Amino acid sequence: MTSTETMHRGGRGARERILRAAAELFSRDGIHATGVARLAEVAHVSSRTLYQHFPSKEAIVAAYLGRFRAEPPVPAVAQLTHDDVDPRQRLLALFREPPTSPDAVYRGCVFHNAVVEGAGTMPEVAELVQQHKQAFTHRLAGLAAEAGAPDPETLARRLALLFDGARALSTSLNDTQPFRDAHEVAEMLIDQAIPPAPN
Repeated sequence: MTSTETMHRGGRGARERILRAAAELFSRDGIHATGVARLAEVAHVSSRTLYQHFPSKEAIVAAYLGRFRAEPPVPAVAQLTHDDVDPRQRLLALFREPPTSPDAVYRGCVFHNAVVEGAGTMPEVAELVQQHKQAFTHRLAGLAAEAGAPDPETLARRLALLFDGARALSTSLNDTQPFRDAHEVAEMLIDQAIPPAPN
C-alpha cells in the first residue's frame, strides 16, 4: 500500500468518514444489522484505525447521535425556535405532517430507534437518549408556560408523548397519516390546558 493510500484509509478525516458511514448505514440498514467490519469498509479505514477512534460500536452510536444533537433539528422541531411565532402555534407546528416522497421509507426518530435496537445492551446510548428526550420535554414546558398554561409540565409531557407516538407509528406503518390525527389531538390538549385570552 502506498503512503497516499495509507493516508486515505487511516489518516486525516478518518473519524469523519467513520461517522458519515455510520449515518448512511444506520439509517438505511439499522444499527443492529451494521457490523463494525462493514463500517470500516464503507469508511475506507482499517478495523485498527476504527478502534483507535472509537473503542466500541456503542461509542460509534453515541457519537452518531451526538451529531444529531449538535446539528439543526428536523423541520418540525426547528419550528420551536421561531420566536416571532405565537408559542401555541409553535407547539402545534410539531404535528404538521412531514413531507415524504412515495418511494421514501419513513425512519422516525433516530434516538428512539437507537435505544430500541440497543435493547438494553448499550447503557451509554440509553442515557444519552434519555437526556435528549428529557431536554425536549423541558423545552416544550418552557413554550407551554410562555403560552399561558397553568401546568406547563403536564402539557409538555403529554405533547411529547403524542409527538413520539406519531413518529413511532408512522415508522411502523411507513405512512405519516398518524401526524394528521396527532395534530387534532394536540389541538384539543392545548385548548384544554391553556385558558382563552380575555376579551
